[in-house]
Amino acid sequence: MDLSAINPVVLIASLMVAATPILLAAIGELVVEKAGVLNLGVEGMMITGAICGFAAAVETGSPALGFLAAMLGAALLSLVFGLLTQVLMSNQVATGLALTLFGLGLSALIGQRYVGLKPPATARLDLGPLSDIPVLGRILFSHDAVVYLSLALVAAVWAFLRFTRAGLILRAVGENHDAAHALGYKVVRIRLAAIAFGGACAGLGGAYLSLVRVPQWTEGMTAGAGWIALAIVVFASWRPTRVLLGAYLFGGVAVLQLNLQAAGVAVPVELLSASPYLVTILVLVIMSADRGRAALNAPASLGRVFHAST
Repeated sequence: MDLSAINPVVLIASLMVAATPILLAAIGELVVEKAGVLNLGVEGMMITGAICGFAAAVETGSPALGFLAAMLGAALLSLVFGLLTQVLMSNQVATGLALTLFGLGLSALIGQRYVGLKPPATARLDLGPLSDIPVLGRILFSHDAVVYLSLALVAAVWAFLRFTRAGLILRAVGENHDAAHALGYKVVRIRLAAIAFGGACAGLGGAYLSLVRVPQWTEGMTAGAGWIALAIVVFASWRPTRVLLGAYLFGGVAVLQLNLQAAGVAVPVELLSASPYLVTILVLVIMSADRGRAALNAPASLGRVFHAST
């Protein structure tokens, strides 16, 4: 066992990359749930984004087009969920689970011809002298655009929900859709927009997995990332800043366990591989231990069906 081989600077820089797919999916799902919709299909949307982005990047030679295709593909899949739950009034839990199964099957079918292929490399942003700063340069200023976009999205969603009229309307729809409808707001349209945004974020997170994090296509490569994103949203009490902490915690433990395996730590590999999931859920449960405060922050109409006639 040689723990000296673990470089803390590289470890911290790597955790930002590892956390990005989870963070993107979770911040998108937070907006969806703030609108009063429970979409359990995050895993399906992520894996759909992963294969759509991978296929588009390989066929066009452009990672940027791959990311756009991933967002579009997952958003379209999420709108199928939106149509079924918001227009046809199907059960949100059952439809979300079906969406995950459909996404996993569809991605496996499309991905058969892409097994073993390598996507075009996603370039890091050139931040000039900032990248040359000792320690901080490697940790903060040596990443690709999607890492910074994920952080910007967290700040944007926080500001949107807290300070804008549109964010207030979205929260009103999530708290009491009947009252929002009585005030003249288009509840179904607002929820469909939120669902499409959540789908696009999940798709972008999935594409980041297949194009950057693990630059190849492997069936089922999301490996439960969508479920972790769902758990982070709930246990973070629907707060964007806590979502960021939860995602980075997961990314940090995931990278650490890989480094510990490489260092030859005398712990079963299976336990180390499960540790990111166990630690993330344990810490977030402790963070939300005050059930009263967590319940007060939960959207009151979450998962409830809206009937326009009421």
